Amino acid sequence: MTIEELDKPKAEGTEEFIMNQTMMRIKDPDISLDFYVNVLGMTLLKRLDFADMEFTLYFLGYLRKEDEPVPDEPQQRTEYVFSQKAMIELTHNWGTEKDDAFSYHDGNTDPRGFGHIGITVPDVYEASKRFEELGIEFVKKPDDGNMKGLAFIKDPDGYWVEILSATNSAKFGTG
Repeated sequence: MTIEELDKPKAEGTEEFIMNQTMMRIKDPDISLDFYVNVLGMTLLKRLDFADMEFTLYFLGYLRKEDEPVPDEPQQRTEYVFSQKAMIELTHNWGTEKDDAFSYHDGNTDPRGFGHIGITVPDVYEASKRFEELGIEFVKKPDDGNMKGLAFIKDPDGYWVEILSATNSAKFGTG
């Protein structure tokens, strides 16, 4: 199918559907939350503990100035979280942080699967400079390889995070 064949109004009955979250399993919530909040600048919007099943979910996203205020009341806040677009759900299975040999498959080695999440920034070079200063591991720096002006970094679990700008990315695939 071509983009023209698929670039049509939504399938009937899906008009109010939204892409709410992508879930990634994490080994240590303290380390991962530090990365997503203090390195990438996301806001932790909700934590849900499931004691009987020994796991915790952390919902993170970007808040914009024009967004409605995040409710404080727990049930309203949960409903708010599940109505947002493009959030990250970090899932921590209790005890993994205590096992030095434990790790999750990042999807970028065989067998390949999940690839990366993408974060749009105003200036990839400035963001990359900041990541370097923070000691963040790069998979690709902005001027490496054939695709200039975008970068890939790794989160604490080895998942790839693409760092891109809307302006520069609009040039890809047009030539």
